[in-house]
Amino acid sequence: MRPSDSPAVRTERAHAKVNFLLRILAREASGYHGIETLFQRLALHDVVRVTVSEAPSHLSCHGPMMPTTGLGPVEHNLAWRAAECYTTAAGWRTGWQSDIEKHIPVGGGLGGGSADAAAVLRALEALCPTPLGLPRLLEIAGTLGADVPFLVTDHALAWAWGRGDRLLPLPPLPCMEVTLVVFDLGVNTGAAYGAFARARDARGDTVRAYAYPGDAFGSWASIAALAANDFECVVAELHEGVRTVLPIVRGCAGSLRDAGVPAIGMMSGSGATCFVAAPPRAAVMLALPSGARVLHTQTAG
Repeated sequence: MRPSDSPAVRTERAHAKVNFLLRILAREASGYHGIETLFQRLALHDVVRVTVSEAPSHLSCHGPMMPTTGLGPVEHNLAWRAAECYTTAAGWRTGWQSDIEKHIPVGGGLGGGSADAAAVLRALEALCPTPLGLPRLLEIAGTLGADVPFLVTDHALAWAWGRGDRLLPLPPLPCMEVTLVVFDLGVNTGAAYGAFARARDARGDTVRAYAYPGDAFGSWASIAALAANDFECVVAELHEGVRTVLPIVRGCAGSLRDAGVPAIGMMSGSGATCFVAAPPRAAVMLALPSGARVLHTQTAG
């Protein structure tokens, strides 16, 4: 049991992520696709403040990355669902209030909603009189989305597979500067999965597991050689910004690699954010179209 005078307020950083490798595997009978992916945590983060009290449960979102149209019904928000799942699992009859300051672009494939949900889970775990423990926390996270289990942990770099709930932590690598190209309009994850499934069925592709050498993720050079995202082939058709910017970030990273600099240029998650990751002081030069915004951050850990 936690002491009765434990603080009733907890503030967590909800870090964004990028995927340096993302493969979409077989579709289950439920319609859910398995994945395998290499997650990297970013310094860019939302700020999530959770209060536990007898007041009615409430969720508020604000900040520089809030869409002008809002985030839709609060009950559909992953952070709200995370709080409901946690308190139900813990048998904890309490009210909770979550305040989220948004700095991660919404709908950009950077895991902002998942990061907020993970932060709520961590905060409630810290405040709960009878904590559930990390294994149970990861189980709950896995029901909320493929990114949430990784973002519940404090790992900087991890290989994940299945529904994202099977994690292999990896040693963190030296800091890379990350240039994010973001758009006002994001990509619906469900639509991206649907488009990929239809395209794969039309091609008659066989779903197969991939094999990677033992040192595949031990250096930025080896990761750059393997970097790939299955969503890129379909999202470029769904989103004009990705269609224009993806070749630009790929070309920039390719030029750096030709000069001996380990750099990665690709799209994160189901999009629409495209990015270039390169060592500090590398010359990342992007001639971008109007409507694309640039955010600068770095890898965490």
